[in-house]
Amino acid sequence: MAHSGTVEITGGDVERGGVVLTPAALEFVAGLHTAFAARRDELLAARAVRREHAARTGTLDFPPQTREVREAEWSVAPAPEALRDRRVEITGPTERKMAINALNSGARVWLADLEDANTPHWANVVSGQVNLYDAVRGQITFTSPEGKSYALDPAVRPATIVVRPRGWHLDEKHLLVDGRRAVGALVDFGLHFFHNARAALDRGAGPYYYLPKLEGHLEARLWNDVFTHAQAELGIEHGTIRATVLIETIPAAFEMEEILHELREHASGLNAGRWDYLFSLIKYFRDAGPGFVLPDRDSVTMTAPFMRAYTELLVKTCHRRGAFAMGGMAAFIPDRRDPGVTARALAKVREDKGREAGDGFDGSWVAHPDLVPVCREVFDGILGERPNQLDRQRPEVAVTPADLLDLASAPGSATAAGLRAAVDVGLRYLSSWLGGNGAAAIHNLMEDAATAEISRSQVWQWVRNGVVLDTGDTVTPELVRAVLAEVRADLADLPRLAEAAGLFEEVALAEDYPDFLTVPAYERI
Repeated sequence: MAHSGTVEITGGDVERGGVVLTPAALEFVAGLHTAFAARRDELLAARAVRREHAARTGTLDFPPQTREVREAEWSVAPAPEALRDRRVEITGPTERKMAINALNSGARVWLADLEDANTPHWANVVSGQVNLYDAVRGQITFTSPEGKSYALDPAVRPATIVVRPRGWHLDEKHLLVDGRRAVGALVDFGLHFFHNARAALDRGAGPYYYLPKLEGHLEARLWNDVFTHAQAELGIEHGTIRATVLIETIPAAFEMEEILHELREHASGLNAGRWDYLFSLIKYFRDAGPGFVLPDRDSVTMTAPFMRAYTELLVKTCHRRGAFAMGGMAAFIPDRRDPGVTARALAKVREDKGREAGDGFDGSWVAHPDLVPVCREVFDGILGERPNQLDRQRPEVAVTPADLLDLASAPGSATAAGLRAAVDVGLRYLSSWLGGNGAAAIHNLMEDAATAEISRSQVWQWVRNGVVLDTGDTVTPELVRAVLAEVRADLADLPRLAEAAGLFEEVALAEDYPDFLTVPAYERI
């Protein structure tokens, strides 16, 4: 389907940008945009309607209109060989050195992140595609300013590349189709698929994707139609694409079966996150009353009853349908100067991965190469020579809507230290993001946009509900501004601090809650 209108690039020149921004590739992306942008817009509008109803009623339910899908017998397509064993996946942005380190890490999969661990600066968007182009072809190298060389290690099986494009809600202002900003997800997917689908297949892998921020099966259906269209356009066999969906929004948790069903010819699995899921819970029920107010974010772990309900339902759903269940992120960054800190953190990582492996997950995420051996050791202990745990059906798991929404069961309380930590992490991350780095090392953790989202959302929620802290202080806009001023003083050397502080105050204290902080942030770059 040829696009007959105009395609305009408003971003600047990027080194080797001509490799991926070819006329044919841009026409392909424009064709995707023309075919699917209007449906994307309709689905985003439907999100707001559904959220208002959920907030008004204080509940969600498994959709009655899709009961037949949940009760019928069906399964997703069998996994290709390159995705049958996913016991360790390393995540990170498509920055060139980090890409090489991820491919060399010994992980089975590299989640090449064009979303939350990236920023949509045009140079990042384009250079990330250039780096993926080289990585797929095994020709990626890098020399640091200090003269250190990086290349693929011939002694290591390179990680299978799975690309995460931006969510449906984001546009690409540097690429205009018929005068309108292109859909960011279609830019990311379209450029990657156009250049690399055939090359990946020739090397024993394929075009594989992680799909973020979905809120329901109709959004999954849109992705499935995009995949069908793209494969037909390029003469790639139908069903070649494989997609793993991140269940990181609360409405998606009620439609796991339906999401897999829509994508069943292209589906590979589902992933259970943490920060984005908690962020979604706050966002969805932000005005539904005190029963949905969460304590300090660090006290809400994956062992909280409502989080256990979510993860166990995910494993049961995936394995019933022949799909892989992928665990959450271990974000710790080892501190080679302090072996004690590293040892304690690794013990927590091992405990977390042990819980996931014991629950039936087929693999899990890490953010640093040094964590790959720990995660692999844990899953090796459960899997042995088996590639996955699809045989773990979990028939004993029974999860109700009330279980998924039992936020009152979360341990912990709201504290002054938690408020200060939210502001501190939010400012540090936004300073990094505005400067073009979406994967920020903060307090020995590799943080991405999800961390800033939960931080500012929790502040917003506490203010709107008049939460009383352990000190007896009520969280008010004035208190938040006072803490913000104190933290700013402590972080005076951060680049773009004034912009970061202004943005944090805007999204944490706005009268009308901004759905994603990256949307107003994007207008500042």
